[in-house]
Amino acid sequence: MSLSCATCPVRDRAACAVLSEEERDELARVGRTRKLSRGETLFSAGESEAACATLKSGALKITSTDIDGRERILSLVHPSGFIGEMFGPYMRHDVVALGDAELCVFSGPNFAEAVNRFPRLGQALLRRTQEDLYASRELLALTGNASAEQRVAGALLSLARAASDSPCHPATSFELPLSRGELADMLGITIETVSRMLTRFEKDGAIKRTGKRGIDLVDPALLPLS
Repeated sequence: MSLSCATCPVRDRAACAVLSEEERDELARVGRTRKLSRGETLFSAGESEAACATLKSGALKITSTDIDGRERILSLVHPSGFIGEMFGPYMRHDVVALGDAELCVFSGPNFAEAVNRFPRLGQALLRRTQEDLYASRELLALTGNASAEQRVAGALLSLARAASDSPCHPATSFELPLSRGELADMLGITIETVSRMLTRFEKDGAIKRTGKRGIDLVDPALLPLS
């Protein structure tokens, strides 16, 4: 399916937002829309075809598998996020949909050519790469020496920031893209611990749970981050 930049929900936040309408239309001609269902793989580790994508809606997880066959979530991709390989000989990790997702997908060579033609696009991708690196470091810090409550609190605040349209303030309401089991695996704790921490934070007035995965961030100052 061809791309339609005019109706893209992340047109003002994605890396391509720095392009003019004409440049964006030119980029769109070499891309396509792809839709994924929960659990469907976008890229698999070891694939030799270089490709990349911008996430328009939904959420993705980037994972690796250890020698025992256990999956490890390395990072998450949120709307407007960029993922893939433009220059590498193969994909290094699996990229899997956490729910229904829609993406703009490009071949690696086509996108690399666009970066050469439009230097502002390359600069925007560099900024986004730095932001993604910071988010990955935050995740590593959560799984280090932090207590269980600090890990869950930090994850909630990180997800709230990712769900926000503002670079300065976290979203006040958002949906957890991960199940409690996936969140537990990512943070290196048990599902029971995740449930217990969420209940505690709600009793303390820091959050309010709505529906199956909805979170209202009532008072982030009450989250035990240190």
